[in-house]
Amino acid sequence: MTVHGRIWQPNAKTVRIANWQLKTAMAITGLIMAAFVLVHMLGNLKIFSSAQEYNAYSQWLREAFTPLLPYEGLLWLARLVLGACLAIHVIAALMVWARSRGNSGNARVRHRKGWLAKLMLPTGAVLLLFVVLHILDLTVGKLVAPSQFQHPDPQFHAAANLVASLDRPVMAGFYLFMLLALAIHLTHGIELAINDLGTTSETGRKWARIIAMATAVLILVGDAAVVLSANLGVV
Repeated sequence: MTVHGRIWQPNAKTVRIANWQLKTAMAITGLIMAAFVLVHMLGNLKIFSSAQEYNAYSQWLREAFTPLLPYEGLLWLARLVLGACLAIHVIAALMVWARSRGNSGNARVRHRKGWLAKLMLPTGAVLLLFVVLHILDLTVGKLVAPSQFQHPDPQFHAAANLVASLDRPVMAGFYLFMLLALAIHLTHGIELAINDLGTTSETGRKWARIIAMATAVLILVGDAAVVLSANLGVV
């Protein structure tokens, strides 16, 4: 192409992030967030021991590693890391999706995608909504939180807040729906992440699929048990 008699060339300083780099970023951040969700589920199971133990766990999260860290230092460190992971994951996912949509020769490939792959984008959007509402419900205590919500200081009311929230049928149903979306997202996402990080053998892909399904089912069953037990008054 010529512009005013001169040959036009793209700006050499333009930096284009390759698809493999975007997928690697998605894989790493996705696995970090999946690990957090698994640990979070294990912490939620403490509600079956007693309300006191669940409250003590909530208190420990705020006081952990003090005075090396300030009060709530561990929580804020986790929030910053997870927030960065979420931002990178979403941006990378949207860039990959936009490129696939812009590739006219990719229509046949998209048609051959399995149903789990096709649900990654919609379940991801649903989970973003879930993150916002979950924070408002059980962390901030605003808008969608129960009227009985109590902030943690100076006493810890994590168990009471959890039960008060999930005692509402609409909220319990919402959480169960979100957990199903999460399980679908994790089932395909973890397998894809492990493969994108270098798994090439058929055995490796098989184990990636097993790990993904086991993690998704474990989180779904564990958190769903908490939701149903709180709603039915078992805990």
